[in-house]
Amino acid sequence: MTKWKINSLWDFFAIMLVFSLAGMSIVYVRRPVFHLVGITKETPFILKFFCWLLVVFPSYQLGLLVFGFLLGQWNFFWAKEKQMFSAISRLGRSSASTGDNKAA
Repeated sequence: MTKWKINSLWDFFAIMLVFSLAGMSIVYVRRPVFHLVGITKETPFILKFFCWLLVVFPSYQLGLLVFGFLLGQWNFFWAKEKQMFSAISRLGRSSASTGDNKAA
């Protein structure tokens, strides 16, 4: 519990509950959105995959923040979101600079 800087057993269980609720809620978000977009069983896998990335990933992140707020864990999840987006931006910058070096 020290790695995540969790102060109590309640905080730990609340955080685990937030992860669970956010994950389960994605099922209810994905189905109607896929239906609206027209994704069916016959849709090619690669198209389903990219649609899944565009729908599920942001929905899950938003779910973490919403459920984290409702269960009093906003600060924990907001800090994790900032870490994740910082890592993604570093990844994007490093791959962009790698691509520039290959072209030169």
